[in-house]
Amino acid sequence: MNGGKQQANPGLPGSLETNRRLDRWLKIGRDGTVTIYPGKVEIGQGILTALAQIAAEELDVALERVQVAVASTSHSPDEGTTSGSRSIEESGVALRFAAAEAREILLARAAERLGTTIEQLAVADGVITARSGGSIAYWELAGEDLIAREATAGVKPKSPAEHRIVGQTAKRRDIPAKVAGAPAYVQDLALPGMRYGRVVRPPSYQARLASFDERETRALPGVVAVVRDGSFLGAVAAREEQAIRAARALWRSASWNEASTKLPASGIHAFLLNAPAQDTVISEKVDAKARSRAARSLEATYTRPFIAHASIGPSCAVAQLVDGRYTVWTHSQGIFPLRRDLAKALGVAEERITVIHAEGAGCYGHNGADDAALDAALLARAAPGRPVQVQWMREDEFAWEPYGSAMVVKLGAALDGAGSIVNWRHDVWSHPHSARPGRSGGANLLAGWHLARPLNAAPPRDVPQPAGGSDRNAIPLYDFPNQRVAKHVVTEMPLRVSSLRSLGAHANVFAIESFMDELAAASGVDPLEFRLRHLKDPRARAVIDAAAQAAGWQAGQRGDGVRGRGVGFARYKNLGCYVAVVAEVAVEHEVRVTRAWAAVDAGLVINPGGLVNQIEGGILQAISWTLKEEVRFDRERVTTRSWDDYPILTFAEAPPVEVVLINRPDETAKGAGEGAQGPTAAAIGNALCHALGTRVRDLPITRERVIGAL
Repeated sequence: MNGGKQQANPGLPGSLETNRRLDRWLKIGRDGTVTIYPGKVEIGQGILTALAQIAAEELDVALERVQVAVASTSHSPDEGTTSGSRSIEESGVALRFAAAEAREILLARAAERLGTTIEQLAVADGVITARSGGSIAYWELAGEDLIAREATAGVKPKSPAEHRIVGQTAKRRDIPAKVAGAPAYVQDLALPGMRYGRVVRPPSYQARLASFDERETRALPGVVAVVRDGSFLGAVAAREEQAIRAARALWRSASWNEASTKLPASGIHAFLLNAPAQDTVISEKVDAKARSRAARSLEATYTRPFIAHASIGPSCAVAQLVDGRYTVWTHSQGIFPLRRDLAKALGVAEERITVIHAEGAGCYGHNGADDAALDAALLARAAPGRPVQVQWMREDEFAWEPYGSAMVVKLGAALDGAGSIVNWRHDVWSHPHSARPGRSGGANLLAGWHLARPLNAAPPRDVPQPAGGSDRNAIPLYDFPNQRVAKHVVTEMPLRVSSLRSLGAHANVFAIESFMDELAAASGVDPLEFRLRHLKDPRARAVIDAAAQAAGWQAGQRGDGVRGRGVGFARYKNLGCYVAVVAEVAVEHEVRVTRAWAAVDAGLVINPGGLVNQIEGGILQAISWTLKEEVRFDRERVTTRSWDDYPILTFAEAPPVEVVLINRPDETAKGAGEGAQGPTAAAIGNALCHALGTRVRDLPITRERVIGAL
């Protein structure tokens, strides 16, 4: 349902390119409000606040006047998926140009009404005043036809020097309800006449439902329906606790045919290194003269396990079937791609499905949110006219969501006599990092694979360069005369994997930045100085310097056997924001991060407070990944089923974080939600080595691994 497909004005900026109708992006109301319609969704990153600031700035209206419409396939532009820290670059840019053009149209109409020229007009909070006298407000000029036209992007947006709203901290619109405990999430959605559903999952990936006895379940209070379609089994009840009891009764009665999954006995990292892989060299530079100066070589291998999204609120969705039309409320990060796969699974035309975004309690990547949407739709067929809420149980969330792939990174480097790197090798083994819904050739929704007429899964996709998937940030930003970077993508996946915040950047940056410290030590050079020696990009150097200054970095300072400091740096995707992190750790009963400092350059800063939130949150999540998180499994099934099996960082363990912003108003605004993960992991690993003189190269850095390294 993209607005406008004409190509009269090729190459429009951001998401205007594929959604060219101005009225698809914003509406001027006669009630004194402006409504914007972004296709990107709020997942806790504060994007809707920043987009409102952009629109208010270009339209010259108070920020309080700007309302943000809930993303829906019924009216929103199709911006694909909210991912990759691209919302500011895609949706923000589109809204910036759309609002600037709408302002120009309003001024032109006002000039006609006031009998003057555009140049003689000024705007303050939507009121247009002529120098010669007279004024008229946007709301008096508004009409259905005002911006019912294709965008041209011919109106130049404001220069940064003119900004009054962009660049100022604005209160996050998504925070108050969450803090107050008011309804804020899809889990809180309560619709009239709502019913509650639960799905009974197979005991393992390949298990198929042989039989079940529904008599006990149907006799339970409140049970409305029992649904079976192939191996998809669930119940609908009047109340949530009744649905839970019904699902447990079904589980007790069910018999499954379990095929042997044979998950890797030797461990996932050995599996990745030995399985057939698609090998691709993604970067290669050759300087034979420089290579001839090699005096010493080092090698190291780093690993990451499968990591869960571990959303605090289990995946949830609500669906309703009325007169053959479905409405689905979901925390999906891609409502249009989800609708495409829902249509395949439900056997209806896309136009008969409306998908509405409702924020969920945690995600950052492809978790079970899309799967829960199909669960709810399948159960809603058994209660026509009634909205049906399906929330996953905690054990389902851990056992069935798509994980972030396990990875192996092997690095090698050669140093010359002066301690400079003259040769660099990087090989990364990983599964693909994208299996979201909406791709051709299948449907990537869990229940769709369990139906009597099962849908095939669409082939997983490893995002190509320059953004990269498994190889995201594998190409170092440092300047080496010789380098060879290759990825080895293993498409045989023992466990379900897809997108997790930062994709392969987390492991690749952890490896690169850890190895840079190892090479610095081999050269007898301070780690900070060693990085700057190999780095020409002035913006990269600036964030490293800023983080070091904030942390009070002292060159040559030694760890004391308990405490240490480390640094990590990357430019996200080598084309996004620059982030440097300094972490301080204490090695006690466990490794604990006691403090962290970060510097970030995201170009033009839209909402400074929101940007700080993103870096702080990214650092805390990365601390949890780096020190605690690992999905475990045996030969048959995933054994991680609860928080006891999968501990995450607690409030008490969260350290103080200081963030320094380097605002560059004349540079393109970049997203920052995924910029801190890799640098943080490396900073922790380097700090541990600084404290103990011992390096742990396998994540997570647990007590057992530290003892093993010692």
